[in-house]
Amino acid sequence: MNKYLKKSTYLVAALAFSLNAFADTQLDLFRAARADNPSGVKSLIERGVNPNLRDEHGQTALLVAMREPSPRVIDVMLASPKVDVDAANSKDETPLMMAALKGQQDLVDKLLARDAAINKPGWTPLHYAATNGHISIMKELLDKYAFINAQSPNGTTPLMMAAGYGSVEAVKLLIDEGADQGMKNQQGMTALDFAKRANRGDAIQLLSRGPGAAAAPKRPTDGKW
Repeated sequence: MNKYLKKSTYLVAALAFSLNAFADTQLDLFRAARADNPSGVKSLIERGVNPNLRDEHGQTALLVAMREPSPRVIDVMLASPKVDVDAANSKDETPLMMAALKGQQDLVDKLLARDAAINKPGWTPLHYAATNGHISIMKELLDKYAFINAQSPNGTTPLMMAAGYGSVEAVKLLIDEGADQGMKNQQGMTALDFAKRANRGDAIQLLSRGPGAAAAPKRPTDGKW
């Protein structure tokens, strides 16, 4: 009986040790990502550490590296086929969405080269680019068939975000590309309502011309072309 008890105790201890060691290596990955230590990240991935696991805040190592920023770690991770470039954080924000929001054109290009998803349910990279009026990124996403009338969980479109928070250039770009000005979100607000709420005269003027003044759609609108 004692023999079997001792064996069980050893097995439990070995399992606990293995779990602790695994947790430590995961922590090492996030430490290396924060410190912009590319060799450390590469070594850990090669040793079998899952680069797509999330930390206690729901962030992947790639998103952590983008936040710091840690550009050398970002390049190492994007070069690894094991890294899921579409792995989102706890708010369903992908690396491409965050790069689009911050206007990081070079990083957007690298993510798109890795076939990062342009279209997804809910908030999209185009929403995020439109929010801060990053025209070149918006054009690139549209050229790669971003859904111009994509709707967030509450029905908000990129045009609404551009009207309320972005720039008049972003509003004009989306209108010229055929965005639907008459769409309403779950609160019954159109893009014009967003502009009025933000007291943005230039956007109000553009949007007051009405949906009838918009050009015929040039882009996929809701996933159907």
